[in-house]
Amino acid sequence: MLDIRLLREDPEAVKNRLRARGGDSWRLVDEVLACDERRRAGETEKQQLQSERNRLSKEIGAMRKQGQDSSALETQVRGIGERIKAIGEEADAAEAGQTGLLQQIPNLPHELCPVGVDESANPLVREWGEKPAFDFEPQDHVAIGTRLGLFDFEAATKISSGGFVVFTGAGARLERALVQFLLDLHIDRHGYHEVSPPHIVNRDCMVGTGQLPKFEDDMYGLEDNAFFLAPTAEVPVTNLYRETILKEADLPLKTTAYTPCFRREAGSAGRESRGLIRMHQFDKVELVNVVHPDESAAQLEVLTTEAEAVLQALGLHYRIIELCTGDLGFSSAKTYDLEVWAPGHGGYLEVSSCSNFADYQARRMRLRFKGADGSNRFCHTLNGSGTALPRLYVALLETCQQADGSVLVPEALQPYFGRDRIA
Repeated sequence: MLDIRLLREDPEAVKNRLRARGGDSWRLVDEVLACDERRRAGETEKQQLQSERNRLSKEIGAMRKQGQDSSALETQVRGIGERIKAIGEEADAAEAGQTGLLQQIPNLPHELCPVGVDESANPLVREWGEKPAFDFEPQDHVAIGTRLGLFDFEAATKISSGGFVVFTGAGARLERALVQFLLDLHIDRHGYHEVSPPHIVNRDCMVGTGQLPKFEDDMYGLEDNAFFLAPTAEVPVTNLYRETILKEADLPLKTTAYTPCFRREAGSAGRESRGLIRMHQFDKVELVNVVHPDESAAQLEVLTTEAEAVLQALGLHYRIIELCTGDLGFSSAKTYDLEVWAPGHGGYLEVSSCSNFADYQARRMRLRFKGADGSNRFCHTLNGSGTALPRLYVALLETCQQADGSVLVPEALQPYFGRDRIA
């Protein structure tokens, strides 16, 4: 959530930065300020009335001591009390309206974020490795997995619906091996603290990290949307620190978790959703950072290299792009996407988004730390997938396929999988 002081002090600057995102969220700025003005005017009137009530109460006391009739003043005081109560109700309504509007306004893009309308304006930051060369026609992951009996989409549809999968045999073993490999890498090499959170989160958690109210239709809601299946571990893990005042010495906090993730992916179809590429349920290892505001820009670079380490360890070619203003996620101020090459698919697949949210999520969650001067300041939050499993799984099968139909298991993964080949 944006700092209301930014909107008060320079509303046009806020509108211009929101316009760079596209859409019409900038129009909400004036509505927020109107609510803010009503709330502040009400507070001023309330203070004046309270002062007047106090003055009259003293006058009534003096009149009573002198045996004078104070009924007229008492009626006036009762009227003032009723007005104060009404002002309080009006102020509460204005504050609720202001908060609701602020929750609909996305984060401001970082000042150095490249400006653009859509993904076509996303600049390439760097690449690692080379695209694999084959002396045979490479297959896509659906053909490979079907032939080797790694997963079964028909069985998943029978027990659930389309957009789900049953991993079987070596395919299930590979999924489990990848999860363990990712957790160990980030815990042992990068110093993350592992947690295993609930997979069902309440509405406050979803609001806190920015999934609600904007993306409610994309989520799996329970009990009239009072609870939700977690769309990503970002939600429960970041909310571990909701409504908390940390010590400055506690920062940075680096937390990782494996969870299944649940998303409706409404409207997704075509080549980009074939097979495992876009699922309603998928596994992911998430990296969450809570940091000092002065450190978040540098920490985003570190977080990105930590996600990169996964792809480098597995020997997978990838590239990193920076998202332009028009392609940023709702809560993000700056984002790098890691895209791995999938030769059977014939294109790059996003396996991680590493984002700096600045204080946007922390304000929604009231996540603060006590500074050296004793004041409470909002933390900065970051998160990145370290990584999402389905597309990593796709890229691994397609990159490591062999002419004889087998799939070589990368050396770093072999201790977890137990074999060097899937055949």
